[in-house]
Amino acid sequence: MLTLHVAESSPQAAVLVDGASVAAVGPYEELAAARPAARVRRWPGILTPGLLNPYGPELLEGAYHPDPREADRFGTAPIFGERAQEIFRADPARRGASARRGIQRLLAHGTVAVAGELRHRAVVDAVRRARLAVGQRPENLPGPASFSPSPLVLLPRLTVGGPARFAVFDVPDRAALVRLGAATCVATVIDGRLVHRRR
Repeated sequence: MLTLHVAESSPQAAVLVDGASVAAVGPYEELAAARPAARVRRWPGILTPGLLNPYGPELLEGAYHPDPREADRFGTAPIFGERAQEIFRADPARRGASARRGIQRLLAHGTVAVAGELRHRAVVDAVRRARLAVGQRPENLPGPASFSPSPLVLLPRLTVGGPARFAVFDVPDRAALVRLGAATCVATVIDGRLVHRRR
């Protein structure tokens, strides 16, 4: 089924998705006229190729993402450093579940790809199941490992026939995205599937 994604602040960058691939990129009016039967998804803000988070190991292997049911014991924010490693040593099975929760945080920040060498099998499996792309780290890393407001590493522009992998941010332009950060994400699409939608 064809789906046409358009964001109100970037109507010239609408994306027509066919299955897991990009069928067309261009002005919304032209794509809608060419494919009138396509289902239309309208979003606020801007549509971008999505983000690469270069800190895959630090965020998915080096941090513990507490289960909401553990909030009274661990809080809700990711736990880094030696405390996270103590949690994993006490119960190695927590690593896979933590990685899955960490991936959900990444998706909620418009991340469609991660970089860095992942070493733990449970984390690699979680990344593969989520269909996150795995890329190379940039030469200059953009600040500390975090979800938002940094890093903001945009992937290359979408191409026809390429993977339908992009994000939508509720901001008027890219300058506002840089200023306000990735927490403004309202939707993330990977391989044509809507994997995150802000409620």
